[in-house]
Amino acid sequence: MNAPAIEGDMPFRPGEKLAFAVTWGFIPVGEGTLQVMPATRLNGVEAMHFSMAVRTNAFGDIFYRVRDRMEGFTDGEMKKSLLYKKVSEGKTRRDVTVTYDWEEKRARYFNHGEEHASVALLPGSYDPLSMFFAFRFFDLEVGRAMALPVSDGKKTVTGEAFVTERTAIEIRGVNYDTFLVRVDTKDLDGVFKKSRDAELLIWVTADKRRIPVRIKSSVFVGSFTVDLVSHGPLNQ
Repeated sequence: MNAPAIEGDMPFRPGEKLAFAVTWGFIPVGEGTLQVMPATRLNGVEAMHFSMAVRTNAFGDIFYRVRDRMEGFTDGEMKKSLLYKKVSEGKTRRDVTVTYDWEEKRARYFNHGEEHASVALLPGSYDPLSMFFAFRFFDLEVGRAMALPVSDGKKTVTGEAFVTERTAIEIRGVNYDTFLVRVDTKDLDGVFKKSRDAELLIWVTADKRRIPVRIKSSVFVGSFTVDLVSHGPLNQ
């Protein structure tokens, strides 16, 4: 299922930058950013470009050092992914590139330039980062179920999420009217795969921009909260 077309303004535009603080319980352990980069071209095709960076602080490094940078590219209409890149310089060094061949309908996973996997694509598949932005196209209401195909080059699945309630929350002195979205974690890797009762919740603003203002995960190593600390420019 592709994200539905937006009537009127896009929920985001190039120049949007969201900055987040990460806490483990009440302890600050890192920071992250999500950005909509200027539009570009890939192999002659107009493309949307997204980026994400996550890093732990000195305290977080003691337990698990993270230095991750991700880039996702979709076609200009955001109907499917074209390219995905992830560089990890934490505990394990990875330099991942995933290509999306829509003529052959396959995604190919490369690490340090060597191909390690190839999987079939579902129509309109997104990479793991672009999918996060694609979900912002859905009009939200309590009880709505959402689904999008996603491929990381090693497997292709359908990512699912559910709107459970509308609620007001306060984050760092700012009040937000939000929808609470519960993400199905059954196909997520890493700590989610290792956790029997893993949970991933996202609070999204109840307006046309649908900005994620809080993300909370509960896994076997504890509870992590990712809170929005700044956003801009809006240009909407």
